[in-house]
Amino acid sequence: MNGGTPVLGVVVMAALLLVNAPGASAQTPKPVPYTCADGTKLQATFSPPSASQGSVTLVYAGSSTGTILPQAVSADGGRYTQGDIEFWIKGQGATLTRKGKSTTCRTRG
Repeated sequence: MNGGTPVLGVVVMAALLLVNAPGASAQTPKPVPYTCADGTKLQATFSPPSASQGSVTLVYAGSSTGTILPQAVSADGGRYTQGDIEFWIKGQGATLTRKGKSTTCRTRG
């Protein structure tokens, strides 16, 4: 090494500056499209990490209204539930349960 600042250190510092920049946390979350094994198509919009309590808003294809599910305790992945609806994500997959019936989903993006 030539004694200068290591490139990795510069990249890490730049990333930290971007994350902590004014307005960085004010970005509007982008919806994530999912297609489920039972044919259900939906978009999931997750609350930003800065939110005091996590949540997801599910909008099903053909609907303009969203269902908001608060985040619940999970040992693995992200679990969101309200009443008889549960959306449990892990990696690129998810399980959607409505009225006791479950289906597996994958991101379409």
